[in-house]
Amino acid sequence: MYDYNDFDEQFVRERVAQFRGQVERRIDGSLTEDEFRPLRLMNGLYLQLHAYMLRVAIPYGTLTGARMRQLAMIADRWDKGYGHFTTRQNIQFNWPELRDVPEILEALADVGMHAIQTSGNTIRNVTADHFAGAAADEIEDPRPVAELLRQWSTDHPEFQFLPRKFKIAITGAPRDRAVTRAHDIGLRMIVRDGEPGFEVVVGGGLGRTPMVGQVVRDFLPKADLLPYVEAVVSVYNLLGRRDNKYKARIKITVHENGIDRIRELVEARFEQIRPMFGGADQQLLAQLEQSFSAPDFLRKSTDAYYSARNADPVFRSWADTNLAEHRDPDYAIVSISLKAHGATPGDATSDQMRVMADLAERFGHNELRISHEQNVILPHVHKADIPAVHAALKSSGLGTANIGLISDIIACPGMDYCALATARSIPVAQEIATRFEELNLEHEIGPMKIKISGCINACGHHHVGHIGILGLDRAGVENYQITLGGDGTEDTVIGERAGPGFAYDEIVNAVERIVRAYLSLRSDASETFLMAYRRLGAQPFKDALYPKEDEADAA
Repeated sequence: MYDYNDFDEQFVRERVAQFRGQVERRIDGSLTEDEFRPLRLMNGLYLQLHAYMLRVAIPYGTLTGARMRQLAMIADRWDKGYGHFTTRQNIQFNWPELRDVPEILEALADVGMHAIQTSGNTIRNVTADHFAGAAADEIEDPRPVAELLRQWSTDHPEFQFLPRKFKIAITGAPRDRAVTRAHDIGLRMIVRDGEPGFEVVVGGGLGRTPMVGQVVRDFLPKADLLPYVEAVVSVYNLLGRRDNKYKARIKITVHENGIDRIRELVEARFEQIRPMFGGADQQLLAQLEQSFSAPDFLRKSTDAYYSARNADPVFRSWADTNLAEHRDPDYAIVSISLKAHGATPGDATSDQMRVMADLAERFGHNELRISHEQNVILPHVHKADIPAVHAALKSSGLGTANIGLISDIIACPGMDYCALATARSIPVAQEIATRFEELNLEHEIGPMKIKISGCINACGHHHVGHIGILGLDRAGVENYQITLGGDGTEDTVIGERAGPGFAYDEIVNAVERIVRAYLSLRSDASETFLMAYRRLGAQPFKDALYPKEDEADAA
């Protein structure tokens, strides 16, 4: 993976020193909160409901053991002993004291990390497929391109004050595990006539106006990627609305101007700026590709793995849900669930972070990934070592066998932390997970993606959940709307609103009614919820959600 060079090191240290002075002036009163706000946001520091929150960038979700261990140290020394991994492949610390933030940033810089551009109207953390470099279906590892985009976008003088925040996601596989079509720019690697390139999607996004991105270029050669992305952002920077922040995202720009007009403007800008790059971008990309070369995979017997599968049903159940196919048949991709039943989705204690760091160093070629689904990945584990990895995870509360199942819920912090939230998200996720564990239905249900947002900003991606839940405020009372049939894969679909919302004490029962309807309606156990929904349509599930006897009682 990429390591800081001298320029990176100097740049980050100078930013830390600059922010240290700004914090000192805020504490002594020389800066008002209004004056301090844009400065702290440039360094990833938010003012949440109860305290400051620091959002730390984990570019394209990739960590080393040493970096994970440093995050654990920060959690212990300056927070409450845990961190929260997010849908942007970042980590958030929810309780730092303002006076300590420069020290935290200094500690991050010690291991080649920072919090720059994790907020503000700029290009945010570039996210990628969390199986990148390991997935069996991958065309190429997209992370060198993601790193190229990170370096280009960091402190880019033209793009520090965009109309609104801007998010880029990239995948190198036909199967989209990065939700690219719900991003401002989505990049999907494809092959045409033997040449790898990208399908470029623009104008995706969720929030109060959810939209699926549209194809602006169906094939873009790799060599043209950086100038083309710059052309897209340049066009948005000129056209994007600054009169109304709710209409400032590029999805509205595309909607108001039409994809054909956007394409025309982007292509014209691309032709203008492409000669200016002069091949420097390709030279840098070639260097980065060397930095992301595959590890030296081990060659040893896999008998221990298959013996454990045959002898231990607990291990077999975990392996069935939490392992994915690796490009090397002697290896597997291990997904570590941060969704123990009843726990806060995405939270990991400092001790758990250290366990994961140790496992990466001992068994995982020193690599970890953070997924947009708020879990942690060991991308390269030899099958011979997987029983030992599982045993260590179990003893640390990290052995939950639920990846892709109903308790593997995405949830934003909601009203427990966020000043923007209008309803709680975390308790709803906890109660749903606990309910289906008690019913012993989770594995019978099979693949199921529930996503929960505590406000209309949709940080929990509820629009693309198979079952999406949106918490709103209705006259001071929490009210939860349900959407059905959403999908965040290469076939991205915005879920359909089912009908009237539910009170906090009704929402878990409502989800159970949907699930029981699915179990009774599916053709057989191989038909997933999403498949059944697409075959049957919404009405049978709406009938289950709003039984006719309820209507009669109301009348």
